Amino acid sequence: MKLYNYFRSSAAYRVRIALNLKGLAFEYIPVHLTKGEQRSERYVAINAQALVPTLVDDAVTLPQSLAIIEYLDERFREPPLLPATPAARARVRAIALAIACDIHPLNNLRVLQYLTRTLAVSEDAKNAWYRHWIDTGLGALEAQLANDAATGAYCHGDAPTLADICLVPQLANARRFGIALDAYPTLLRIDANCHKLDAFAAAAPEAQPDAA
Repeated sequence: MKLYNYFRSSAAYRVRIALNLKGLAFEYIPVHLTKGEQRSERYVAINAQALVPTLVDDAVTLPQSLAIIEYLDERFREPPLLPATPAARARVRAIALAIACDIHPLNNLRVLQYLTRTLAVSEDAKNAWYRHWIDTGLGALEAQLANDAATGAYCHGDAPTLADICLVPQLANARRFGIALDAYPTLLRIDANCHKLDAFAAAAPEAQPDAA
């Protein structure tokens, strides 16, 4: 397998965690987002959206982190990244989508660059935008998980799932932007439990070859 990714990309971080949890070896191919390598002719031929990650598995080429992770989960069954019952799977997907669809897209690199480079928004205004959507999203997620008996050591029960795979990169991104996270004790507890696992630690941005 080949994974085109960037060490700071939250979406790529998710896929690295999933690959590690599954114990799957992969070739790490860096695509430097801040240098614009994702818009190169060579990369756009692989991923027309000019985004990371992209997974290449023999004849299969997949964009979009959640689609990649579900592909991996269906192809390599152990350990499962989704629970056994329909209701539990729906709960995990709802948590994952709250992060991947409602929080992350508003604060990813191309949105922040559009705010400053095209709309001429100031750095302070851009950072206020980032904080607003992070606080809105994480606040709702904290309330949801803190008041649900299905929450355990992880977002769902006592084994990591797709939900945790999405949560950990989002919190890492928030820390990079200096967001205070003390208001989210449940999320921080889950994050700490995840970081005790080698699969999460090895996927962290600072552990990647292009982090230097």
